[in-house]
Amino acid sequence: MANKILIVDDAAFMRMMIKDILSKNGYEVVGEANDGSQAIEKYKELQPDLVTMDITMPEMDGIEALKEIKKIDPNSKVIMCSAMGQQAMVIDAIQAGAKDFIVKPFQADRVIEAIKKTLS
Repeated sequence: MANKILIVDDAAFMRMMIKDILSKNGYEVVGEANDGSQAIEKYKELQPDLVTMDITMPEMDGIEALKEIKKIDPNSKVIMCSAMGQQAMVIDAIQAGAKDFIVKPFQADRVIEAIKKTLS
């Protein structure tokens, strides 16, 4: 059975890029969200095996959403996505419980490596 993944990013083309990488590698994208509050709702509804979460989003950022998801499910697996130069945010994300992070622009092999490592 394919692992179920929720993609969270405020940029539709970024979600599309990740979805494309995941689909080609046999993962099932069960949902997408474009901000943190939507991510929490979708997490409760879909209960994915893994979430890829953008850090910088309107409404609620990825780190706030990560903390809320961790409250709902302490065993949740979340990989943060960030643009270059957001090291401080990445540290915050790891401290909040993120399993790994990938830097934009995405490299397909790095995305898959992070996901395999997190799900194993």
